[in-house]
Amino acid sequence: MTLSLTFTQALWFLPLALPICIWVAYSDLKEMRIPNVAVLALTGVFLVAGLIVMPLDAYGLRLLQLVVVLVAGFIITSLGLVGAGDAKFAAAMAPFIAPGDYLFFLMLFSIVLIASWITHRGAGRVAAVRRVTEGWTSWDQGKLFPMGIALAGALVVYLALGLTAGV
Repeated sequence: MTLSLTFTQALWFLPLALPICIWVAYSDLKEMRIPNVAVLALTGVFLVAGLIVMPLDAYGLRLLQLVVVLVAGFIITSLGLVGAGDAKFAAAMAPFIAPGDYLFFLMLFSIVLIASWITHRGAGRVAAVRRVTEGWTSWDQGKLFPMGIALAGALVVYLALGLTAGV
């Protein structure tokens, strides 16, 4: 499969987005919240790096993706289907996804979500893991799940796969 994401875009975006994605995953696991400043940081990465690695028309289209996902996220959040932090982070992620890769990314996200859920639920049953992560809110949330690990994980995997375009 050939991605629409270019090698150059992945080369710029991945190292800048990776620390933010790690922060988001950790924060969501520990506190069941995604900090607004992390959402703003990821958006800032795209605003600056996107101008460097893509033509203005493509850049504008990607910013439109952010707006569309943000509006959809507010609607979904108001229905109580996802948390506000998840919706905002998904919007911040949206411009990183090349238009030709929408379906691929949704399939990738589905796989990462399932793997994250299984891993989180399994790890939460291991006493040694619980001791090391004592106080993490995500362990005792019943059916709620720290979606930030799946969102951030899917973005990192997608951008890493974009690096294969240059090989």
